[in-house]
Amino acid sequence: MHRLLFLALLVLLGCRTAAAGPKPNIVYILADDLGYGDVQCLNPQRGKIRTPNLDKLAAQGLTFTDAHSGASVCTPTRYGLLTGRYAWRTRLQSGVLDGTNDPPLIAAGRLTVPALLRQHGYTTAALGKWHLGFGSEEPAEAKGPDNKPAKREGKRTPVGSRIIEGPVTRGFDYFWGCSNARTMSGLIENDKVIENIAPITMLPRLGQRAMAYVAEHAAGAKAGQPFFLYLPLTSPHTPILPTPEWQGKSGLGDYGDFVMQTDAVVGEVLAALEKHDLAENTLVIFTSDNGCSPAAGMAELEKLGHFASAQFRGYKADIWDGGHRVPFFVRWPGKVKAGAQSTQIICHTDLLATCAEILGAKLPDSAGEDSVSILPALLGQDAAPLREAVVHHSIHGKFSVRQGPWKLELCAGSGGWGKPGDADAAAHGAPAIQLYDMSADMSETQNVQSAHPDITAKLTGLLESYIANGRSTPGAKQANDAAISPTKAATRKSKP
Repeated sequence: MHRLLFLALLVLLGCRTAAAGPKPNIVYILADDLGYGDVQCLNPQRGKIRTPNLDKLAAQGLTFTDAHSGASVCTPTRYGLLTGRYAWRTRLQSGVLDGTNDPPLIAAGRLTVPALLRQHGYTTAALGKWHLGFGSEEPAEAKGPDNKPAKREGKRTPVGSRIIEGPVTRGFDYFWGCSNARTMSGLIENDKVIENIAPITMLPRLGQRAMAYVAEHAAGAKAGQPFFLYLPLTSPHTPILPTPEWQGKSGLGDYGDFVMQTDAVVGEVLAALEKHDLAENTLVIFTSDNGCSPAAGMAELEKLGHFASAQFRGYKADIWDGGHRVPFFVRWPGKVKAGAQSTQIICHTDLLATCAEILGAKLPDSAGEDSVSILPALLGQDAAPLREAVVHHSIHGKFSVRQGPWKLELCAGSGGWGKPGDADAAAHGAPAIQLYDMSADMSETQNVQSAHPDITAKLTGLLESYIANGRSTPGAKQANDAAISPTKAATRKSKP
């Protein structure tokens, strides 16, 4: 009798998660190039764009004020988000993928967030911008009379082409979207290019498709089959194309209008969860892949009183915090306290370990090498820093490491597109290393590296150990995919 009761208890515990409850649906919304200061509630004094839906989401959940993307540009951030591993451990140590017929950056055997969740009964979908590489095979009708590929429309992959090693081979049951926002590549469903889509229609159609996905999976979710919806939006990245009904709404030009339209799409997805009675058991995360791009027109926006990076220095591509400090809101009714804030330093790479802890699963040593669970912070049970440190990476492959208040940057300038660039800064006598006390100087204006050689040495050594060990978390040593130097990076052409 006692044995039967023990077995029954094990079965009961197996049906519950480490967060003490049924498995939640997970909706992860990733904006593209949305700055920390573009969200009104994060930047009330120097932000002029109205974002009522994001402000409401923040009020309903937890706001992380020191959250960071894994890099200051999109491809490496997306890699880290889905794998729990810094992208500079791969072949991509600077820049981004082109987006059209780049070999997949995520190795076929690597555990991803959707693959982990599928192992635990989730259905998984990615809707939106992939930008992590795949191959394609064009249909016969796309060939010319000489059996050579027919002329393409820009960089679009012809309709009817088969996608090889795309999202549905990396843990997702379903994919609907494009390669990247700028070249588009054509609209893809699962492993086929199904139509040529105009960039201006992509955002509203993404919102519609996300709402439809929630509706399609509502019954299953209520019956015990949760879903993971990864929604990497294509906005407010260039091309900055608000639809006619949003044009002129912000009074700040196209960029402000596009941010408002992005906020509205987030509102549509949240409304769909409410409509289908899923909000109470859905973990919603909203964030951005990096800081606001200079392509938004910073000079004009700032003349109008809007500062997309708020009080932080730099923008997309830079090693300064404006390049990678991002909005990060988490709503999980009954688990996450509404209206709360956390100053924990977190990174997008933390999703994999967080999902594992929610599910009570143990990650193998070969997965999530740079992933730390933020579940204690979500549940209000974090009495100490969750991360030992976080590594930042710029578009030109420049490294930075942050531990507590101290941020070390191994370059003379922005490390990216910001002014001064590294060469200009060095030419004007700037030291090759920057060190900032973020507790006293979050705008990174006073380089104090000469006054703290001990801290500089300590953080440099920490970064070198993370590189040498192939991981920044406890576990067996792992191999990086390429040789890595913390002070020298390969050059790669990249566009905003």
